[in-house]
Amino acid sequence: MHADHESTTGTPTLTVADGTFRKGGEPHQILSGALHYFRVHPELWHDRLQRLRALGLNTVETYVAWNFHERRRGEIDFTGWRDLTRFVREAQSLGLDVILRPGPYIYAEWDFGGLPAWLMAEPDLALRTMDPRFITAVDAWFDAICDVMRPLLATHGGPVVAVQVENEYGSYGDDAPYLEHCRAALVDRGIDVLLLTSDGPGPDLLASGSVPGVHATVNFGSRVDAAFAELRRVQPSGPDMCMEFWNGWFDHWGERHHTREPAEAAAVLEEILARGASVNFYMAHGGTNFGLWNGCNVEDGQLQPTVTSYDYDGPVGEAGELGAKFYAYREVLTRYATGPVPEPLALLPRLAPGQGEVTEWMSLLDSLDAFDPPESAPMPRSMEQLGQDHGLVLYRGHVLLPPQPPALVLDGLADRATVMLDGAVIGIVDRNHALQEVALGSVPAHGPHPCDLVVIVENQGRINFAHAIGEHKGVAAIRLGRRLIHNWQSSALRLDDPTLTARLAFGPEPGSAGPVFARTVLSVDQPADGFIALPGWGKGFVWLNGFLLGRYWEVGPQVTLYAPAPLWRAGLNEVVVLEMEHAGSIVELRSEPDLGAGRGVEIGVPAVAAAVV
Repeated sequence: MHADHESTTGTPTLTVADGTFRKGGEPHQILSGALHYFRVHPELWHDRLQRLRALGLNTVETYVAWNFHERRRGEIDFTGWRDLTRFVREAQSLGLDVILRPGPYIYAEWDFGGLPAWLMAEPDLALRTMDPRFITAVDAWFDAICDVMRPLLATHGGPVVAVQVENEYGSYGDDAPYLEHCRAALVDRGIDVLLLTSDGPGPDLLASGSVPGVHATVNFGSRVDAAFAELRRVQPSGPDMCMEFWNGWFDHWGERHHTREPAEAAAVLEEILARGASVNFYMAHGGTNFGLWNGCNVEDGQLQPTVTSYDYDGPVGEAGELGAKFYAYREVLTRYATGPVPEPLALLPRLAPGQGEVTEWMSLLDSLDAFDPPESAPMPRSMEQLGQDHGLVLYRGHVLLPPQPPALVLDGLADRATVMLDGAVIGIVDRNHALQEVALGSVPAHGPHPCDLVVIVENQGRINFAHAIGEHKGVAAIRLGRRLIHNWQSSALRLDDPTLTARLAFGPEPGSAGPVFARTVLSVDQPADGFIALPGWGKGFVWLNGFLLGRYWEVGPQVTLYAPAPLWRAGLNEVVVLEMEHAGSIVELRSEPDLGAGRGVEIGVPAVAAAVV
């Protein structure tokens, strides 16, 4: 199947021989769990990796999110939170092997599936194909990421025993030359460890996502025999591996929080391991979609934004909790582990409950000097045209209204808009609404009436799965009935600029109407983990000491936002909220998370093959 280079440093490498994985020539069962470095504060990487070791794992798997490292084309960053080498070496220090999945596409409920938003500035670009413009960008990414990965490979003395080629391509397309290009790009750049693919178990997914000469793995949550039977159709011999054991699930805004019964999931884990197969938990520790990195799914034309929490109901909770699922899995895994399993860690300290009353305000409309200057054009500019990936875009123009005006229509809305006329909010429009329009009512009957029109559009996260990926954010056109409104000022509002909150000038009153910034302080004795709640608030964004924690929305299920200890400081801590719809008056600090009411979910094969991770 695959000829692997042996290490020249004495580090055992992972190979495939006689239908089994072998490490250092000995049979080896991979007991792995997913933990994404980009979803965990770097000061907590070591803690979370220790918890995976105490679960009984011998390997950690992580995606590498291209867009996290290259937000602007040609500016690739592997420092700070993006220091992949540091994360991998932390794993190595704990005796963990590492599996890397460098994309270029990762899915992962991550914005745009890990692809950079700047790709969408190319007209009619064919993503994940041999389109030369896409391949040029991909090759530049592989140049950079392979330079980082090579010293970390087991063949160079590092802990990386396997690297994945693309991700679940069988759920997207059938451009076989593109998959082969990805494989060759890795090999040509010195990636000489075991290469893998992973796909869901539908009838054609594995066939379309596999690459000759690359070991195929399968993703599922239950019905083990059926899933591995599908794998056998494309790969006649083992070793078998479930690359994504869906032991939990992710949440969308407006749904219930997903949970999975621990004993039932542990029984499926036992079934996988008892047959000699290897496993990778998706997720072992989910972490958090800090900032604006959450992705979106789409079903029946309805956008489904993922919540800020990526707890995933995994065995290690979002804040490091070790609950019933952890211990149920640990009992199984310790029977298959080849060495001693460390004792579980205690829960990290938590902050005492408290609250802060909001006394300082600033209207979003009065804060525009803190953002990029507007660009003028006859038509509204998309986020991509503005060189923007996340946040809000504000459109300002003028419209002449007759006495009985038709509705104001937003064409190509992505995703949710606040519409203001002459300084007053007249409606909220969502792409999921049956009509993307606002009724204007009557105006004074003295001929056409010129009005100031402001439309603020929120990018709720880029679609991250299947054929729907590759969208433009903002609005394409704004009409009064059938008549286009021209001559727009388009402003990129980059909410995740780390200096933003320091540039805001708060006062005792909001000033203008519409979305508003609010500020309060929370006092703590010493930094520890805490959870922010916003009772009475509608929809918006929260910063702690200038760091954008993420989004909140009263539709739930998520109620609290995780605020890890490294973001706090002893004494006073600034909390800033940008409320888009209706502001509350207090911000709560809680000592326990609230991710919403749970809902059990069956995760199997092939029923969810169209919505897999």
